[in-house]
Amino acid sequence: MRYKYCPYCGEKLTQIKAGDDGMVPYCTSCDKRWFDTFNSCVIVLTYNELDEIALSNQWYLSKNYKSLTSGFMVPGETAEECAKREVKEELGLDIETLEYAGTYWLDPPEQLMHGFIGFAKKKQLVLSEEIDDAEWIPALEAPMSMFPDSPGGPLYEVYHKYLRLRGFE
Repeated sequence: MRYKYCPYCGEKLTQIKAGDDGMVPYCTSCDKRWFDTFNSCVIVLTYNELDEIALSNQWYLSKNYKSLTSGFMVPGETAEECAKREVKEELGLDIETLEYAGTYWLDPPEQLMHGFIGFAKKKQLVLSEEIDDAEWIPALEAPMSMFPDSPGGPLYEVYHKYLRLRGFE
């Protein structure tokens, strides 16, 4: 979010130099700088001991394609905590090991996505209300069900990191 008005007093912001950050929005009434803010979220590729990947579908995203588990971080939560929480909430799985797979900027919607690769033992998926369906899919067959690749999108970046990690690429 790029601030144009002060969230405290509503005054139109001016610009002020903020060291190496250059010019930033500034409220003369509150004497406060307003740096740009954005949402932080996670995307998690969850795999099991059979090298199957948990893919899920949410009706509001697509009826035809599946994706990895994702969700927004909440204040006070680390990216790692969020990744484990989202997988537990959406799929009913407990992540045993979690490896960071990088960050991905999505513009729009001005979000920083933290990618992870997590291991969970295979068990029946227990879906939250947000998830319409989900299944374990053999890793090498996953792209046939996943959203099409898009430039700069994290889905395939995380997937290919998983393939390299597991020795498939």
